[in-house]
Amino acid sequence: MPEDKLHKSEIKINVALDDNRIPEKLSWTARDGGVVNQESKAIMLSVWDSKVQESMRIDLWTKDMPVDEMKVFFHQTLVSMSDTFERATGDKKMSDTMKDFCDYFAEKLELKNDK
Repeated sequence: MPEDKLHKSEIKINVALDDNRIPEKLSWTARDGGVVNQESKAIMLSVWDSKVQESMRIDLWTKDMPVDEMKVFFHQTLVSMSDTFERATGDKKMSDTMKDFCDYFAEKLELKNDK
């Protein structure tokens, strides 16, 4: 199908910076998903550059993001990545190994069992 015939969807991330260029507010919009200007305290975005075989990332968090919430955010992101890895590769054994690490991570940080 020609590219101009493809349906396009936009995901927009807005970052409000303070005078020192540190994120003060984050929000995102994904109209096709029903999200409009949703506030967030942290955003992690990874994109794959197949030409150079490299992951490129943007990691942002607001200066008022509490450390305890950041720990939970990381744990939930790691669990989600384990699920995505299994769906993308079909490698359940490695996904289960990743989830074992997620359990260890949560235990060491004394996080509640949250998913």
